[in-house]
Amino acid sequence: MAAELARNLLIQAMVLSAPVLLAACLISVVLSLLQTLTSVQEQTLTVVPRLFVVFVVSVATMPWLVRRLVAYTVGLWSDFHRYLG
Repeated sequence: MAAELARNLLIQAMVLSAPVLLAACLISVVLSLLQTLTSVQEQTLTVVPRLFVVFVVSVATMPWLVRRLVAYTVGLWSDFHRYLG
């Protein structure tokens, strides 16, 4: 049962972090491509847009993240008697 709990927890963590990580990866690839094409190697040109995109995606997906996390928590606490033995 501990392995099942850990597996479900890791699946939820991956699903919840996927939108932010995907957005950060995509913007990083685009910015790296632009830097390569223009030969501009300024570090602030990659950090600031990446932080902005991560912030926007986090705010935009917040209702979905909270609903999913609350549903997982309620499901975990409602089946808690199974894990007590």
